[in-house]
Amino acid sequence: MPIAGTLPLALALVLPVAAFAQSVTPPAKPASPPDWGVVARAVAKQMQLTRGERVLLVGEAGQADGVVAPLRAAIAAAGAIDLGVIAVRGTPPASWATDFTRGAAGKSAEQLVRYLGDIDLGIMLPGATPTDPPYDALQRILRAPTTRGVRTVHFHWAGAYSLAGDLMTTSSAHAALYQRVLERTDYAALAKAQRDFESAMRASPVRVTTPAGTDITFRIGDRVVTRQDGDASAARATRGKTLIDREVELPAGAIRVAPIEESVNGKIAFPDGVWGNTPVKGLVMVFAKGKLTGYTATSGREGVERELRTAGEAGRSFREFALGFNPLLAIPASGERWIPYYGYGAGVARLSLGDNSELGGRVSGGYVRWNFFTDATVRVGTTTWVEAGRMK
Repeated sequence: MPIAGTLPLALALVLPVAAFAQSVTPPAKPASPPDWGVVARAVAKQMQLTRGERVLLVGEAGQADGVVAPLRAAIAAAGAIDLGVIAVRGTPPASWATDFTRGAAGKSAEQLVRYLGDIDLGIMLPGATPTDPPYDALQRILRAPTTRGVRTVHFHWAGAYSLAGDLMTTSSAHAALYQRVLERTDYAALAKAQRDFESAMRASPVRVTTPAGTDITFRIGDRVVTRQDGDASAARATRGKTLIDREVELPAGAIRVAPIEESVNGKIAFPDGVWGNTPVKGLVMVFAKGKLTGYTATSGREGVERELRTAGEAGRSFREFALGFNPLLAIPASGERWIPYYGYGAGVARLSLGDNSELGGRVSGGYVRWNFFTDATVRVGTTTWVEAGRMK
């Protein structure tokens, strides 16, 4: 990914990075799953559509075209209104167009926000990114206070990372796994585990440690905890308090929270990676009351300095804690070892830097850097929830 500090705000807000900052979409077309129809039905089931809801698809033509027809069929079968498909890139089939999508053509950013303001559900298909005007318009709509069930569903068909933090093209094996996860996730069990973890965090401090030397603690108090449990219903969106509460990821699995900034203390030992376009090794950052107070690196310190200088105050702020809970997305114990779907698998932790306003935090500025930790131990109070990257 281009380094986070060099990105415009809209792109920086969705950086899926490990020790690296890499492209938002994979470098090549992702492989298709065994059956796009199975994927479409699984996604549609989680949307819990009701009669009359207005549904728009947004995607890149040529990325996942096979899912469009079965998704639109599922929308119609639920009695919802199919508004068509806006293609952000590529040459779409003529069948994607409707009077509604034709009416969106050529509109300015502000006009798009108004034009899309009465939809109930936007489905972000593979290839669409927040820099694309329709996607950006929907995010702006979701940021506004609402009592309606407006929401978006994201299934990027991407987010496969090597253990070294390199973004991988979604292979046929990865795609087959994502299909199985959509089909077989026990959503009730996933939701319960996430609720239990949230309750524990409300009552006790969280401590994250790693063999490399990470040892950081924080409290969440009454901060919003977004539980990506696969519930993409209007009822859940109505209860949402932040942007990401109304952006539902499928496959599902992670909880995300911006801790109380002043409660964040300790150090983070980062995986080797790229900062400021420079390879960096042995980076350790120290935080007090949520702010960076110092750092060391065995090599590449100048890259860290460059990135933080560009990032401004946001780059010196702890952003977010995220933890994966889906056992079907856990790092495989044998065969190809990789991080599935942005670290949503059980036991994968993310410790992020930067702007946390979309999570309900107080840090602004646009810069965001995600960092995966696959060997973390996570304790809440005296209870160990994750040990060395494995959910207890």
